Amino acid sequence: MMLRRGFILFLPRLVGLLVVACCSMSIVYMLACTPKGDNQQLALPRVHSPTVKEGYEAILQEREEQHRNYIISLKKQIAQLKAELQGRTEQLKNMQNQYPDSLDIQLDHSKPEKAQANLLAFLRSQVDKAEVHSGVKLSTEYAAVPFESFTLQKVYQLETGLTRHPEEKPVRKDKRDELIEVIELAVGSLNKPDGVSKAKPRVYTASDFVEGIYRTEKNKGTLYELTFKGDAKHQFKKIVLFRPFGPVMKVKNENVNMADTLINVIVPLAKRASKFRQFMQNFREMGIQQDGRIHLTVVYFGKEQMNEVKSILENTSKSANFKNFTFIQLNEEFSRGKGLDVGARFWKGNNVVLFFCDVDIYFTAEFLNSCRLNTQPGKKVFYPVLFSQYNPSIIYGHHDSIPSLEQQLIIKKETGFWRDFGFGMTCQYRSDFINIGGFDLEIKGWGGEDVHLYRKYLHSNLMVIRTPVRGLFHLWHEKQCLDELTPEQYKMCMQSKAMNEASHGQLGMLVFKQEIETHLHRQKLSSKKT
Repeated sequence: MMLRRGFILFLPRLVGLLVVACCSMSIVYMLACTPKGDNQQLALPRVHSPTVKEGYEAILQEREEQHRNYIISLKKQIAQLKAELQGRTEQLKNMQNQYPDSLDIQLDHSKPEKAQANLLAFLRSQVDKAEVHSGVKLSTEYAAVPFESFTLQKVYQLETGLTRHPEEKPVRKDKRDELIEVIELAVGSLNKPDGVSKAKPRVYTASDFVEGIYRTEKNKGTLYELTFKGDAKHQFKKIVLFRPFGPVMKVKNENVNMADTLINVIVPLAKRASKFRQFMQNFREMGIQQDGRIHLTVVYFGKEQMNEVKSILENTSKSANFKNFTFIQLNEEFSRGKGLDVGARFWKGNNVVLFFCDVDIYFTAEFLNSCRLNTQPGKKVFYPVLFSQYNPSIIYGHHDSIPSLEQQLIIKKETGFWRDFGFGMTCQYRSDFINIGGFDLEIKGWGGEDVHLYRKYLHSNLMVIRTPVRGLFHLWHEKQCLDELTPEQYKMCMQSKAMNEASHGQLGMLVFKQEIETHLHRQKLSSKKT
């Protein structure tokens, strides 16, 4: 009874406390949710102010006006930023136009300036890391990345494998599209007005393309060097392009005038008069008659057959009215390195391109141009990979007769191979040869001296151009490996001898000749019985 009376007395107090709590929570909620102005908090409607509804409408209108002003301010700032970005983009374009040798790359100008700058910096770093402007020091002769060469119709490649040929049309679509794109880009670059000459510019087409070389460095990109016909005889246009795993960039566009560039062909020789006669026929046709900017230096060892060799040289001089030759005779044991070194140092004229050659080499006038175009004093030396001919008696053994020499000079899997293990045929300026220290004259006899010189160039900052060429052939001849050679030289000589005879398939036919004849004999017997 007393509990009920106490509860009844406490109930009004409890209701009062709940009312006070609800009012306090309402006031706190209104204070927290009331919009604020820029510098002060907007006041709640007061007792003597308009009604609560009218007060809140006024607050909302004021807040809406503040948002509207803020949006207008943001739009003005965005417009200013766009104008500034456009101005910076124009400055960047003007800088690129001022420097024609800078990277000619199409930029997406809708991207921010920072992205453009980062892209250009990356592409420039790719060019700097690759061997585009200068060579890099390499550790061994196998570290150089070789070029491959191409024309409008054919690709001349080193890594043939079992399914590819040393000379072939580019079968793979990606390779075909790649080379077409590069040629078209180079033609477009040549036809782009330079803004200087007022004369009507010549229009270049793909038919003006002479040849190109390219190589890919796996972590950098692909370097292309393309040669086009120039405005006059012996003049060329050279375009250098680089694909840094992205858009192709123009690196260089230069005129190359080779009209006065002389090549000194140096041939060391001992005996072999009949081979020298064959060499001089090739030299007369290609070097004297077709090219005409050539000198011949013959360094002869000993006296045996010397008079016959001198007679061949003098007869060619008289019949072709050719006076640009030097004959040097050395009374000592034959040394290829010594002969080439003596011939190079004997020259007393201006800086000249040296072509170190052998008597069993056949070259074309096109190769002589490649020799000039791929050498540059203080910059480049040229190490062409020549095509080595197999033994004609094996290749054409099933024919009625062996074709003439000119008919044998075709680049096919059955007729020869790219001699990529040989470094004896090379073109370089005399100044580079002297500065590098020449040949190691301690090496005697056959082999070794060419690899030693090649390694010197690789260890320098000169760029070594290594590529197969379609105009340089090693003619087959029976090779004698002398007992006087060191074990290493003898091994190299025997390996070269084995490689020279025939292809794997042709040698296989010789190895299994007895089995093949036995099979054919059984087939004849079987056909007679039936």
